[in-house]
Amino acid sequence: MTDVGHLSLKDAAEVLAGNWLNFQSFSWPRWKELDDPSSWAVVYTHNRDSGLLELSNAAVIARKLEPHTEGDDPDVTEECHSHFLHGYLDGYSIRVFRGGEITEAIRVYHALQERFANYPILSESDYSQREHDATIKNIEQAAHRLKHEYRLPEGWESDVYCWLSDHTPRAVENRDDHGGSPTEDDLRQAFDALGYESHGDGE
Repeated sequence: MTDVGHLSLKDAAEVLAGNWLNFQSFSWPRWKELDDPSSWAVVYTHNRDSGLLELSNAAVIARKLEPHTEGDDPDVTEECHSHFLHGYLDGYSIRVFRGGEITEAIRVYHALQERFANYPILSESDYSQREHDATIKNIEQAAHRLKHEYRLPEGWESDVYCWLSDHTPRAVENRDDHGGSPTEDDLRQAFDALGYESHGDGE
């Protein structure tokens, strides 16, 4: 799809209106419910395989568009479509024109696309939090076997994250946009440095 963030609002609206008519192998039953389906755009924000950045940007877009999903005849409707490659695609149908005028909903969407065209992260804080949360989850999963070797205190995941950040930062660097992925050796080093006792200590 054309990168509408590099277009003026007027040009972007003209490109987006009825864009779904040009989608290949696409069926959108909802068009039958609309008085003027060619005035609507279908846009996607993320899919089954999306990384943290795409999910973060999707969350920002969702928050900004939410006010326009309300009411009896909203200008924005959430969409979830199946796809043979991505499993599913999530996004929105957005009314581009109402009574011949560009809707506020498409103005909001276009403004976000302009921001995205200049910088790929719509919210640094949201993205950073997702990186942190994903890394904590990866730490928990990587420690699956080590949990049986050590006595781990409550909140050990955050303590290990902080120790790795200070001493082995590569272990918690975002990889493939799915958070940091420390190895068992990284975790064992952190456990020992933090003084976590093994189940064999003192026995």
